[in-house]
Amino acid sequence: MHTGEYFLSRYILDDITTAEPDFHHLTPEVVISLVEGALGCRLRPICRSLNSYINRVYELQRDDGVGLVAKFYRPGRWDFCALEDEHNFMRELSEAEIPVVAPLEMVFGGTLGEYKNTLFTVFPKKGGRTPDEFNHKQWLELGRLVGRTHAIGAGSVAHNRINMSPITSTYDQLQFLLNGNFISDDLISEFDDLFCHIIDVIAPVFEGLEQIRIHGDLHFANIIHRLDEGYFLIDFDDMCMGHPVQDFWMLLPGYQDETQAEIESFLQGYETFRNFDMRGLRLIEPLRIMRYIHYCCWCAHQVADGGFNRIAPGWGTRSYWRSEINDLQTQLNRIKNNLI
Repeated sequence: MHTGEYFLSRYILDDITTAEPDFHHLTPEVVISLVEGALGCRLRPICRSLNSYINRVYELQRDDGVGLVAKFYRPGRWDFCALEDEHNFMRELSEAEIPVVAPLEMVFGGTLGEYKNTLFTVFPKKGGRTPDEFNHKQWLELGRLVGRTHAIGAGSVAHNRINMSPITSTYDQLQFLLNGNFISDDLISEFDDLFCHIIDVIAPVFEGLEQIRIHGDLHFANIIHRLDEGYFLIDFDDMCMGHPVQDFWMLLPGYQDETQAEIESFLQGYETFRNFDMRGLRLIEPLRIMRYIHYCCWCAHQVADGGFNRIAPGWGTRSYWRSEINDLQTQLNRIKNNLI
C-alpha cells in the first residue's frame, strides 16, 4: 500500500460535533464520508493525501472514475465570508469561461461544508504540466488570460479579503512578527526602524492606483498547462484586493529593468481585454520587498502552528534575521534607485 492511500469499508459516519485540535479528526473514512454527503455521490474507497503546507488536501475518486480533490482549510486562517469571496470570484471566472479550477456546488447549496469547525470544499481534479518559462507567444497567451481574469475581478469588491498595500497588509505582517517575539531581541529595533523606512519610501508609490480582485499569488506553481486546452489558473487561496501588476511580476525571470521584453509581451496580450495603467510598473520592486516580508510572516505563522523547523531548520535564528535585514536593505536601495 502506498503512503497516504487507503482501502476502506463502507460505514455510516456519526454526527460528532466536539472539536479536535488541528486536523487529527480527518481520517480517510471521515474525508470520504464528508465528500460523499456534500456531493451526493458514491466514492471509491481511495484517499490519497496531497502536499499542502497550510491546509489538508486529498485526492479522491467517484465510483465512475472521475477524480476529485477535497481541500480542508486550516481553522483560523480564513473565515467563512473570506472563503466565500474566493469561491464567488472563481465561480464568476468559470461562468465567463475563463480557465480556472472552480469548486463544485454541494447538494445543500454553496461550495463550502463544515465539520468540527473545519471548513472544506471539493474541486474537480485537473492534471497538467507546470511551465518553467515562457516564450513570446506564451507571454501573450498568459497576458490575455490574466487580462480576462482582471476584467472580471474589477467588476466587484472582495469585502472580506486583505487589501495588498504597504500600510495595510504589510504593516499588519510587521505587527505579527514583532508581537510574536519571532525576531532576535538585539535586532528588533533595527528591523523595526528599517521597516518604517521601507513603508515611508514605498507607500506613496501606491497612491492613486487601482485595487481590484486579483489572484494574489500568481507564480509558476499556480499555473498549469493542459494539452489542447491551454493555461489554467489554480489555487486562489491568497486572492485579495490588489494592483493588477501583482498577478504577473512573480513570473518575470529577473528584476523589472532586466525584463522589459517579457513585460511588453505580457501587456500586449493583457491589453487585448483590459487597459493597463503603466504607472503600475513602478510597483514591481516595492511588491518584491513586500513579498520578502510576507514570506517572513508566513514562516512565523507556521512556527506558531508548530512543526515548521523540519521544513526550514534555520528559520528564526539570529543569522536568519541578520541576513533578512541585509536583503531588505539591498532591495530598498534598488527601489530608491528606480524611483530617482
